[in-house]
Amino acid sequence: MSLGVIGFGRLGELLTRHLAKDCRIVVYDKAPRPARVVALGARPGTLADACAQEVVVPAVPIAEFEAALRWMAPHLRPGTLVADVCSVKEHPVRAMKRLLPRGVELLATHPNFGPDSAAESLKDRQIAVWPVRIRLARYKAVTRFLRAKGLSVEELSPKDHDRNMAGSLLLTHFIGRSLIAYGARPTGMDTEGYKRLLRILATVQNDSWQLFADMNRYNAFAPAMRRRFMASMASVERKARR
Repeated sequence: MSLGVIGFGRLGELLTRHLAKDCRIVVYDKAPRPARVVALGARPGTLADACAQEVVVPAVPIAEFEAALRWMAPHLRPGTLVADVCSVKEHPVRAMKRLLPRGVELLATHPNFGPDSAAESLKDRQIAVWPVRIRLARYKAVTRFLRAKGLSVEELSPKDHDRNMAGSLLLTHFIGRSLIAYGARPTGMDTEGYKRLLRILATVQNDSWQLFADMNRYNAFAPAMRRRFMASMASVERKARR
């Protein structure tokens, strides 16, 4: 299988590293790092080169996703499969259906892991998938490939995905970012509970602020999650004052 990866940030690099043994990969990025691409077993190329592959993965920030689709659209051939890897799903699915040619097949995915949690292996890591516009035989072949890589494949509609992520991934990032803003750090006399809090901080601190902002901006369930969490904090604070 040939794979075009558009965007060579932390996630694009991670996917290239784990998939290069099984796929012929062409990588395109606006700020190319050809030596790193070659070192991972892939080939640097132009946008047109990447879009000419059987499967094309735009691994760009969510805020740049629509622009990337517009750049890609003229270069995509009928029958090409485009698979997004955004950490929200309703927004990219709507964008792919609106901006990409009808002859292009579409698969929504969210690798529910990152460069830190899957640094060594994809085994037992979770990936959410949804068949937006794809032949059944091809969909089954893709999910078999993902399972063969050790991934746990979960079929989830875009709406259900975003609802679930608001109460798990986004909440974790919200708490982690709050701990960073608070200035939480090891004290030398840390309880086990505090150490677990610091692990939440460590989970999010290597991810960009743009990812955090994009997940909150493009997930329709994020505002309700934040209001509920802040109301819970306020309730606990009131009880602590009694």
